[in-house]
Amino acid sequence: MSEHFSERDLQQEVSELETRSATAARLFDIRRIIGGLFVLYGVIVTIAGVVASDADIDKAEGVNINLWTGLGMLILGLLFLLWLKLRPTAPPPPAVVPGDREE
Repeated sequence: MSEHFSERDLQQEVSELETRSATAARLFDIRRIIGGLFVLYGVIVTIAGVVASDADIDKAEGVNINLWTGLGMLILGLLFLLWLKLRPTAPPPPAVVPGDREE
């Protein structure tokens, strides 16, 4: 039950795997993960700041620290996502197969 693959079939399979790998690399870009987490936590902390009681604000010497921290986290998360949008991950260069020359 020996399977024989031609050189062309093998090259096609390798190029498909490289394409999938590049897509996975862009999907799991660290900027997307960090930006998403900062936005999520920023929304949660901002909501906590908006609904803070006077006693909570008095504990922080009159500063609504949850509101300001949440807004800062939102801005930072959005900057990470903007960076991802403006400078996406470049796809890896195509591999050159030694026997595959353009003439």
